[in-house]
Amino acid sequence: MIGNDIIDLTLARVESNWQRKGFLEKLFTTFEQSLIYNSENPEQMVWHLWSRKEAAYKIYHRETKIRAFIPKQIECFSLPLADDFSLGKVGIADQEYFTKTEVTSEFIYATAVVNFKDFDKIQVINSNEIAKDSDGIPFHIKTNTPVSISHHGRFERKITLNSNVQSRF
Repeated sequence: MIGNDIIDLTLARVESNWQRKGFLEKLFTTFEQSLIYNSENPEQMVWHLWSRKEAAYKIYHRETKIRAFIPKQIECFSLPLADDFSLGKVGIADQEYFTKTEVTSEFIYATAVVNFKDFDKIQVINSNEIAKDSDGIPFHIKTNTPVSISHHGRFERKITLNSNVQSRF
């Protein structure tokens, strides 16, 4: 299972005032708010955490078919920095997902997987042969494999898991 989320930072600055009263309290747990307040770049941390929550929620929705706005029931935990990516875990109910996040000056991009080994199997696809099932969950028409789609502003990513790839873990 996979999920992803991309945030166009330029558009996020225009569309969302994360500093307005109640914004952080509505979307982030007390622990996550402390990460934001103690960050060298609080704005970046807001979108970093949000993209991880969204990516993990896409898997949760696919697994449970539960569709709900529950951002405070989704909590991010960090893992050590690896190369140019940050790794983490996200908990939702009794589920736990691994996340990998790329942060640039233009966008923040998070992917989530159920099994850590699946990071090696993520494949970006450009196919338009994608449909949605009755729960609104995307899949590739020809292969019937799960697809995760994210778009925001100038950026879009469609990904799937390539089962033919061997994990290096």
